[in-house]
Amino acid sequence: MKVAVVGATGMVGEIMLKVLAERNFPVTELIPVASEKSVGSEIEFKGKKFVVQSMAEAVKMKPALALFSAGGSISLEWAPEFAAVGTTVIDNSSAWRMDVTKKLVVPEINASSLTKDDKIIANPNCSTIQLVMALAPLHKKYKVKRVVVSTYQSITGTGVKAVRQLENEYVGEAGEMAYAYPIHRNAIPHCDVFEDNGYTKEEMKLVKETKKILADDTVLVTATAVRIPVVGGHSEAVNVAFEQDFAIDEVRRLLHETPGIVVQDNTDTNTYPMPLYAQGKDEVFVGRIRRDETQPNTLNMWIVSDNLRKGAATNTIQIAEYLVANALL
Repeated sequence: MKVAVVGATGMVGEIMLKVLAERNFPVTELIPVASEKSVGSEIEFKGKKFVVQSMAEAVKMKPALALFSAGGSISLEWAPEFAAVGTTVIDNSSAWRMDVTKKLVVPEINASSLTKDDKIIANPNCSTIQLVMALAPLHKKYKVKRVVVSTYQSITGTGVKAVRQLENEYVGEAGEMAYAYPIHRNAIPHCDVFEDNGYTKEEMKLVKETKKILADDTVLVTATAVRIPVVGGHSEAVNVAFEQDFAIDEVRRLLHETPGIVVQDNTDTNTYPMPLYAQGKDEVFVGRIRRDETQPNTLNMWIVSDNLRKGAATNTIQIAEYLVANALL
């Protein structure tokens, strides 16, 4: 199987290559694609060297799959070009997520909606993926009415420039700034750009994408997204109001039985999810599961996941695995 990785030299692209190798995805020929300055250079994949191609050249090579992680404008321009030659595109940008003609997929939740005709498939936002992973089984059982989510997001969501900024600030060196303010010893309540309603794009992604993935426009979501000086993954404090009441033990059981979720919830042993320990892992970790004593039928929980893996690269490749397993390519 010929597989193109668009944005292969970027932070998510590199993780995609790593996950493809780890999961032994059936790549017979890799086509790494990157910006013009990287074209002609080589990258290594499973002990072999592959030459970085331009976008136009990669389209001509007609891969079966193209895994995109190169930004929205590039996806809008080039995903249709790949699709036109029969390639199935799985796109990690925000370009296609809210397009009514495109599926927005978390495999554990809604991969069964995919068909051979889906030539451009959208991968959700990292903070949305970990949220809906925990919400989906509870929504099925108790019906989610309203979600209040506050995120504590890793700088890796911004990219290499942000990681360098933190490293420079940590040792007291001047350097290029990814943020308008220092991130070391700070929390910046500003992820992505502000919209007219006072919310950031990141916050509105949580609102809109959650409804689309759960296939339920009645679910109300309000969000505050905060960038913190962490590299391991995103954390979320989540308050969920349900139509029906629940038992805490049953909530834990439902989450424990959901593929891709690990429950870490024991206050006796101080066991709860943390980004430091989620880094490099594919699961979504859920803990601090407790009843909100101020509202009926309302739950609090804490959700952590590596935003570069399940939040991006791993989810993309799980979609690809589903397509292969169900002969949809």
